[in-house]
Amino acid sequence: MQATNKTKVKRSPKRGAYDAQTIHDILDADFVCQVAFVFDGYPVSIPTLYGRAENKLYLHGATSSRMMKAIEAQQVCVSVTLIDGLVLARSAFHHSMNYRSVVVFGVPVKVSEQEKNKALKVISDHMLSGRWEDARLPNTKELKATTVLELSLEEASAKVRTGPPADDKEDYGLNVWAGVVPIARQYGSPVSDETGVKHLELPSYLKD
Repeated sequence: MQATNKTKVKRSPKRGAYDAQTIHDILDADFVCQVAFVFDGYPVSIPTLYGRAENKLYLHGATSSRMMKAIEAQQVCVSVTLIDGLVLARSAFHHSMNYRSVVVFGVPVKVSEQEKNKALKVISDHMLSGRWEDARLPNTKELKATTVLELSLEEASAKVRTGPPADDKEDYGLNVWAGVVPIARQYGSPVSDETGVKHLELPSYLKD
């Protein structure tokens, strides 16, 4: 991938990355993105699930969804941000965050009916690998009510900040604590839904 006028990181350009591996790794670490588009002349940003396979991003929603109707075959901007830590500097001005982010520009296209199940599996596996094979698969009516869009990752960039705060030289002598407060995602123990068949054993993909 090469930087374009849209994807080139202009603020702190040293933090920018344009290689597929960095972009894929960040996208694979989460499953919720922000989709920005213009609807009826005003800007809208909607959070939604996504899945990645190779150099494609997949989005899905109801066929009646405002977002799905508005973004098909239209220019969009999709972003994902992972916060890794609060960076507390000695001065308020230099407070920051350690983060990994990806911004994608492109035109989503509708996935064919023949490829829809495959694309939905990509989204399901991206969120929780193994669940697709365990659950009841979508029936004809459910598939008809669902639109899946494919977005190329050809025009994308990443931006990453790591490390301690960067204070002004004269501020290092201040009697103020500075450093990083790490932030990490933590999953809790699964809570079973006891409606219907009760006391089922946890599937292996949840145990693992």
